Amino acid sequence: MTPNQSPRVLYIEDHEDTRELVTLVLEQRRYEVVTGSTIKSGVALAGSQRFDLYLLDSWLPDGSGLELCKRIREFDQVTPILFYSAAAYEADRDLAIKSGAQAYLIKPSQPSELCNLVTALIETHRRVQPAA
Repeated sequence: MTPNQSPRVLYIEDHEDTRELVTLVLEQRRYEVVTGSTIKSGVALAGSQRFDLYLLDSWLPDGSGLELCKRIREFDQVTPILFYSAAAYEADRDLAIKSGAQAYLIKPSQPSELCNLVTALIETHRRVQPAA
């Protein structure tokens, strides 16, 4: 990524209103957001483009975000994955982490909390994985 290029986030969320709101919030923070609403679209997008972070919901119309997370990890073991989900049990978080995610944020949350976590995950990843 060049210094002037915005960080890219792939956001997979089936609820249209939530997807639009989160996209707007991230775009206001100068992120480029690409969206999808299914596991199928998530795998296709993640496999064909480069992203700085994957932002996933737990419940999708064609399966679970956990399945999507595992499928992404089959071809991308390093890009951070953040679950943003209404599944609020500690077991939900634990399953997401075991599936390959770095963090888990429960909906609803303050937009600033989401943005701060996205920024922290991307910055940490960049320090550990220098650009090619």
